[in-house]
Amino acid sequence: MAADRGLARGLLLLHLLLALRCLPGADCMSRHCPFEDVLLQPSGLPNLNKTFIWDVKAGRKDALVLKFATWLRQVEPGDACHDQVVYNIGSRFDTNTVNIGFFCRNGPVSRVKVQGEVIVTLQLPWDSKLNTSGFKIESRDSIKRLCIIESMFLSESSVTLMSANYPSGFPEDELMTWQFIVPPSLRASVFFLNHTKPNCERKEQRLEYLLPGYDNPEVYSLNDAQPMSIPGNFSLSLQGCDQDDQNPEALRLLFKVDVHYPKNEENVSFTIDLRHDDINVTIYTNSPQSGSHSENKPACLICRSSRHCGPNVTLASGDSSSITILCRKKDVPNNVKMIAEKSLACWKSRTCQNRVFPVAVPKALLGLPVPLDMFFWKITAPEDTNIELRAPALKLQQHIPNQQHKCTGSYSYAINGTTPGKILTFGIYCPGGAIEKIQIRNNVTISLKTFGTGFDEAVRNQDLKLVFVPAIKEDCIFTVTPTPKSKVYLETPNWVDGLPSYMNIYWNISVPQKKMAQLQFLSEWKDFTCEKAWAYVHVKEQRPNAEEISRRNDVSLPKTLDMHHNFWLNISNCKPNPMKFLAMQFAVTIADKKSALAIIIGAVAGVLAVVTVIGIAVCCIKKKKKKENPQTPVVGVYNTNVNTQLPTKPGVFKKGRKNNESHVYAVIDDTMVYGHLLDNLSVPGNAEIGVYQPFTGAISTKPPSPPPISSFRKMSKLSTTEESSTPMTDSEIYTFAHRALEPLKSNGDTHISGNGEVDTSLLGKKELENSVL
Repeated sequence: MAADRGLARGLLLLHLLLALRCLPGADCMSRHCPFEDVLLQPSGLPNLNKTFIWDVKAGRKDALVLKFATWLRQVEPGDACHDQVVYNIGSRFDTNTVNIGFFCRNGPVSRVKVQGEVIVTLQLPWDSKLNTSGFKIESRDSIKRLCIIESMFLSESSVTLMSANYPSGFPEDELMTWQFIVPPSLRASVFFLNHTKPNCERKEQRLEYLLPGYDNPEVYSLNDAQPMSIPGNFSLSLQGCDQDDQNPEALRLLFKVDVHYPKNEENVSFTIDLRHDDINVTIYTNSPQSGSHSENKPACLICRSSRHCGPNVTLASGDSSSITILCRKKDVPNNVKMIAEKSLACWKSRTCQNRVFPVAVPKALLGLPVPLDMFFWKITAPEDTNIELRAPALKLQQHIPNQQHKCTGSYSYAINGTTPGKILTFGIYCPGGAIEKIQIRNNVTISLKTFGTGFDEAVRNQDLKLVFVPAIKEDCIFTVTPTPKSKVYLETPNWVDGLPSYMNIYWNISVPQKKMAQLQFLSEWKDFTCEKAWAYVHVKEQRPNAEEISRRNDVSLPKTLDMHHNFWLNISNCKPNPMKFLAMQFAVTIADKKSALAIIIGAVAGVLAVVTVIGIAVCCIKKKKKKENPQTPVVGVYNTNVNTQLPTKPGVFKKGRKNNESHVYAVIDDTMVYGHLLDNLSVPGNAEIGVYQPFTGAISTKPPSPPPISSFRKMSKLSTTEESSTPMTDSEIYTFAHRALEPLKSNGDTHISGNGEVDTSLLGKKELENSVL
C-alpha cells in the first residue's frame, strides 16, 4: 500500500512539473518577432493533463495580433469546454496582470489584439490529440488600448463576451473594444446580460458604438436598450474610470451578440433614371439621435448591387441605377429618406439674363417608394446680375410662428444667402400667400423641405421660377399682392440675428381697387440703438405728390396707417451697437373703403349735431336780448375782399355766395361793438359795433385756393412728427356777415344798400381802415 501511494504521489508531482515547466517564450521587443505559427513544445510528453504558457514580450506602445486557426468563444471563469481545451489570454503591463478572458474552441472570435506583454495559456486534457498551439502571431499593431477582440460571423449564431477581469472588475481607466464583422444579409442585436456601474472618483465610465454609416461614435448608457438589427459591421468600446478607493464599486459587463437573418424583411426595388436631370441624389437611412436609444428601430440596408450595400448610396447626374432596400416594407417610409441637389448658375450675363428657369422637383424623383426629404437648388450669378424668384400663381406665404401664421402644407422653402460675407436667412416660405416676387442681390440656396404625406400630389402644381435680372441697388425687394379681405404677415430677413449693418429691404405692396390697406407694425424699435448712422422706416403711397412718412429709430412707430393706394415700405439699418439687432414684423390688412368712410361720416355727423345745438342756443339767447332792447339798431359790416367759402366740389351748390344771403347774420348786439368807430352825432348812442384785430396786409380781390382734398385725407390719416402745418395767427382776417331780420331804417349816418349790406362811405378814413374784418 505504501508503494502504491508513493507511485501516485510521483505521478502527480510529474504532472505538476510538466505543467509548470512548459513555458515557451518569445521576444517581440526587436524586429525579429516570430510572425508565424506558435509551436507546441516540447513534444512526446506522456498522456497527462498539460498546461502550456507562452510569455511574449512587446513594447509598451505595441500590440500583438493573435490569430486563431480554430475560432474561439468566450466563457466565464470556471466554465468547462466540451473538449476540455481551454485558452486563457492575459496582458502584463509593468507589474499589473490583466485577464482578458477564457475561451473554448469553435466560436466566432477570430483575432485578439493585446497591447504590451502577452501571456497565452493553453490547457490540454491527458487524452488530447492536439499537436499544435492553434494560433499564431500575425502582426504587430498600435491600438492604444488594452485589447481588441474581433468576432466574425458567417451565418446565424451568437456569442457571449465580457469585460476584462470579469467578474472581478474592469481595470481602472482602461479601454477595450469588441469588433464584429457581419454580412450584409444578416442583422446583429446586442443584449446586456449583467453589468454593474463603477463608483468613479474622476472621469466617467463610457460606452460607445460605432455603427454602420455613422461618422462619429454613438454614446449609450449601461441602462439603455442596446442597438437592434444592426446591418453590417460595428464595434463596441468600454472605457473605465478612476474609482473611489474608499468605495471601489467595480465595473462589470457581460453581454450577448445575436446574429440572425432579418425578420419580416422584404426587398424593395426601384430604378432612378438621372440621365436627363443634372442632379445628385443620396438615399440614406435615418440616424437615431444620440442619447435617445429607448426606441431602436430596425435599420435598413441600401444596395446599388448585390456587392455594394450600406446605410447610404449616392447617385450622380447622368446615372440610371437599380436600387434595392433590405428592410421591412412598412419601415421604408420612416427609416429611409432621399435628398437631392441641383446647381443653377449664370456665368455670362448676356446669355442668361431674363431667361426663366423652373425651380421644381424633377419627375424622376416623384412616385418612388423612398420619400423625398429635402431638395437643394444652389443659385449663383455674377455681380452685374441678380436673382429674382417668381410665384405668379400660387404665390408665397412667409412662415411666422409667433403670429400663428405658420406653413401647414406638405412642403416649404427656406431661402438663404450664400455670398461670402453676406450669409443670411431671407425666411421660410410656403405656397398660398401674397408674395408674388422676391428680388435678391445675393447668391442663394433654396431648400425644399417636405412634411408628412401628400407632397407628391402638391408639388406637381408648384410654379416657383428663377429669373436672372440686371443688378438692382436694393438688397432685397418683396412684391406683395394681397387678395381682397385678406391679412398678410411679413417680417424682416435674418429674423433671429437681425438685419446686417446698412442693409436696405423694400416691400412693394399693392392695394386692390376700391379697397384700402391698413398697415400695422407688430414690433417696435424697443431698445435697439445704433453705433453709426440711423435706422429708418419709410412708408409712401405710389401716387403723385404723395407724402412720405419716416420714422427714425429714436421715434416710436405709428400703430396703424391707412393706405388707399399701392405703397412702398422700406426698412434700412444702421450699424447697430454690439448685442443689438434690428428685426421687425408687420401686417397688411385689406378692407373695404366704405368701412373707413362710415367712420368719417359718423364723426362729421356728431360734430354737426353739436354745432347745431350750440347754434340753436345762441339764437334763442339773441332773440331774447332783442326783445329786451327793441329800439337798438342792428348794424353789420361786410368785407367782400375775403373768401369765406368752404372748399367744395364744383356744382354741388348752384348759388354763389354773392347770389344768396347766407353771409348775413341775424343780429349783432353785443355791447360796444362798433360804437367807438362812429361819430356820436351820426349814430345812436346805444349802437353796437364789433371790433376785430386789424389787418395790415394787402387785401386781395381773388379768394385763396382751398387745399387739395387728397392732401386733407393724407393729413387726417397719416400723422407724423415731421409733417408741416401752418398755424392760424391772430393777425389773419376773420369775416362775419350777419343777415338782418328786417331792413334797417337809416338815420342819415349810415346807409344800408338794397341787398342788406352796409355802405361805409360815411365812415372816417382812419376808422374805415381799422374796421376792416
